[in-house]
Amino acid sequence: MPNIKSAVKRVETIRKRTLRNTRIKSALKTTIRKFEEAAKTNPEEAGLRLRNAVKAIDKAVTKGILHKNTAARKKSRLTKKFNKLTG
Repeated sequence: MPNIKSAVKRVETIRKRTLRNTRIKSALKTTIRKFEEAAKTNPEEAGLRLRNAVKAIDKAVTKGILHKNTAARKKSRLTKKFNKLTG
């Protein structure tokens, strides 16, 4: 544990940010998983789940959790999967 006051503050800040980032990443993975499950069972519901997943990906980019190119790749792959379903 650091002795300097500013270092103590940085440790606490990093801990808070790590928790926030973990929460956002977990929610993002959950929405993507829900889309993939809906894609297998219910194509009508998959459209709604795709919109939610894209929204979550965009939020992660604005929060600095994902790089914009990573987000573009993920959205592209999900959209491809959805378009293959709808034919």
